[in-house]
Amino acid sequence: MRLTTILSTAGPIAVVELADGRFLPVAVAARAAGSTDPALLAGGLQAIIEGGDASLALLREIVATAAPEVTISADDAQLCAPLPTPAKNVFCVGRNYAEHIAEGARALKADISATEVPVFFTKPPTTVTGPYADVPIFPQVSTSIDYEVELAVIIGKSGRNISKENALEHVWGYTVINDVTARDVQRRHGGQFFKGKAFDDSCPMGPVIVTSDAIADPHNLRVSTTVNGEPRQDGNTAQMIFDIPTLIASLSEGLTLNAGDILATGTPSGVGYAMEPPHFLKDGDVVVCEVEGIGALRNTMRNA
Repeated sequence: MRLTTILSTAGPIAVVELADGRFLPVAVAARAAGSTDPALLAGGLQAIIEGGDASLALLREIVATAAPEVTISADDAQLCAPLPTPAKNVFCVGRNYAEHIAEGARALKADISATEVPVFFTKPPTTVTGPYADVPIFPQVSTSIDYEVELAVIIGKSGRNISKENALEHVWGYTVINDVTARDVQRRHGGQFFKGKAFDDSCPMGPVIVTSDAIADPHNLRVSTTVNGEPRQDGNTAQMIFDIPTLIASLSEGLTLNAGDILATGTPSGVGYAMEPPHFLKDGDVVVCEVEGIGALRNTMRNA
């Protein structure tokens, strides 16, 4: 299934994207079907994720029998990020594609190589924004705004010290993020990742979360970016240095991952700062980040 969040008069509500492109409001459809499942009636996608396999199975039955008049046209739906207010920071992975490491080393004229274990950092919840939202850039703070398309994993079953063998059992679904980054701020603060990746609304997400059963192989998905229609990034998740089970096992060592946690898995080569000369984002630029089988983010950069 494909689920996301739209803005209603009552606030954000969880919906299922149907095959015809319309949306089915989960709570409305659950009430109409006489369901008593609290996760489905709660109205939010976080509750559905926390409901686990049982809630998801009930939801599939409801979708199969829902009346057409309950659905919402895509033209009338304002999409939010699927999880618009995550409970925790978005977990992110750096240096997970060899060609991206190589282009960074060339651009910075530095000796940068793959690490023996994953490199993790986070983006605060205030970075999360919608798949078609304008993304504010702050020219008084940074003149080196860049893009990074990434496949993101949504945790469904909480756990700590998760084994690689069991890691995919903890995955609820997959979505797309753009890890918008202020490269000069990142360098100015000692090269650490957080500050340069923590600007407000610098993590567009969506347009949907695709449940894990609907993605045959998360390690064979095309990931790509265009800027104003110009191709920039074009990679495949098969090129990841650390696969998803490895990332989950490593991240969960001594650290509990909860249902609804978001883990972005890294970006392929083609970022703006590594071009010759560098190409950074400016006011009015339209960035499209896409992951095969999930969909595309389309965000316009706006001076703030």
